Amino acid sequence: MSAHATTYVPKSRIAKWFEARLPIVGLVHSSFIAFPVPRNLNYFWTFGAILIVMLGSQIITGVWLAMHYQPSATEAFNSVEHIMRDVNYGWLLRYMHANGASMFFIAVYVHMFRNLYYGSYKAPREVLYILGVIIYLLMMATAFLGYTLPWGQMSFWGATVITNILAAIPIVGDTIQSLLWGGYSVGNPTINRFFSLHYLLPFMIAGVVVLHVWALHVTGQNNPTGIPIKTGKDAVPFTPYATIKDVFAVVVFFAFFAYWIFLQPNYLGHADNYIPANPAVTPAHIVPEWYFLPFYAILRAVPDKLGGVVLMFGAVIILALAPWLDTSRVRSANYRPIYRQFFWLFIFCCFLLGWLGSKPPEGGYVLASRIATVYYFAHFLIVMPLVGLFETPKPLPGSILESVTGPGKQVGSSGLPAGAAAAPSTKG
Repeated sequence: MSAHATTYVPKSRIAKWFEARLPIVGLVHSSFIAFPVPRNLNYFWTFGAILIVMLGSQIITGVWLAMHYQPSATEAFNSVEHIMRDVNYGWLLRYMHANGASMFFIAVYVHMFRNLYYGSYKAPREVLYILGVIIYLLMMATAFLGYTLPWGQMSFWGATVITNILAAIPIVGDTIQSLLWGGYSVGNPTINRFFSLHYLLPFMIAGVVVLHVWALHVTGQNNPTGIPIKTGKDAVPFTPYATIKDVFAVVVFFAFFAYWIFLQPNYLGHADNYIPANPAVTPAHIVPEWYFLPFYAILRAVPDKLGGVVLMFGAVIILALAPWLDTSRVRSANYRPIYRQFFWLFIFCCFLLGWLGSKPPEGGYVLASRIATVYYFAHFLIVMPLVGLFETPKPLPGSILESVTGPGKQVGSSGLPAGAAAAPSTKG
C-alpha cells in the first residue's frame, strides 16, 4: 500500500514466520506509523480519517438495521416503526444511520472544498483525486437509495421523480427505468431492488476507499503550501503526530454528531416521510435531502428535461476534470490572490444553489438558479484555465520547514526551532 520501505522488524519467531508469508504488519507499519507526512498539515487534513470512521459507522448500523427491515411496499414503513419502538436501541441505530448520512456528506464536502482550495488534485495526484470523485458518486447513489427505504411520502415520490428523470437519457433511459422499477411503476419490486443496491454499495465504497488510501500513500500527501517534501525535516512520522490530531478531530466531530442524534434527530429529514407512501396523494413540494439540493437546483434551472439531466450529472463529472482544467503551476490558493477570490465566490455559489434547491421552482428562484448554474460551470471551464494563465502568484516558501518556522530558522531534534532553550531554573 505504500511506496515507502517499512522499518518494521518482527521480534518473536512467530512474528518473523508470519511476516515472511504475509507481511501485513509491515504494510500497516509503513502506511500508518512510519509514513512521513508534511509537518504543516492543518485540521482540514483530518477529514479523511473522519470519513473513514463515518463509513464504518454507517456500515455497522446499516447491517444491524437490515436485520429488522422488511423491503416490501406494504411492510417497509411499519418495519421502520418497529425498529424505532420495539427493537432494543433501535431508535439509536436508526437515528445514527439517518443522521450519519448527513454527517458523512458534511465531512465529504469539507474534504472536497479543501482539495479544490489547496490544489490537491494536481499532478501527481490525479488518480487519487478521481478515485475520490468515484467515491462521491457512489455515496450519492447510496444515499438516494437509502432515502427511499422508509417508504414514506417523500421517499416514494422522490423515487418516482428521480426514476422518471432517468428515462430522459437517450437510448438507455427507458431500459434503466424499467430495471429499477421492476414493473410499470414504482412499487414492491422497486423497493426490493433499492434495498439490495443500498446494502451492496457501501461495501463497494469501502473497496474504492482502500484504493484511494493506496494512491495517497504512493504519491504522498499534499499540504497547505503545495510544496513537496524535500528534506527529512519537512516531514514527521504519521504516528503519533497525525494520529493524535486525527483522533482529536474524530472525537470533536462525533460530539457534533451526537448533538443531532440526541437533540435534533429529525431536523435534517422531512416531516412528510412520517406519512406512509400514498401513490394517490402528491406532496405539495417534493425535495430531496439537503446534500442533493444544489444538483436539484441545477436540474430545475434548465427548461428542457434532458438538458437538466445532462447538467445535473455534468456538475459532478466536471469535478473529475479539474486536474486538466487548472492551468496554474501553483497548487495552494494561499499563494494565488486572484483565484482565491473566485474560489470563495464558487463556495457562495454552491450554498446559493443549495438554498434555491429547497425553494419552489418559480419566479426569481428559477432565474437565480440559472445564474448560479452558469457560474458553477464557468468556474471550471473559464476561471480555472484563464486565471492560471494570467495570475501572478505570491512567492512560495523555500520548503515546508520554512513555512512552519519562518525563513532562515532550523528545527532541532526536539522539534523546536534551533536555539530555543528552556527557561533557566531559579533554584540553587
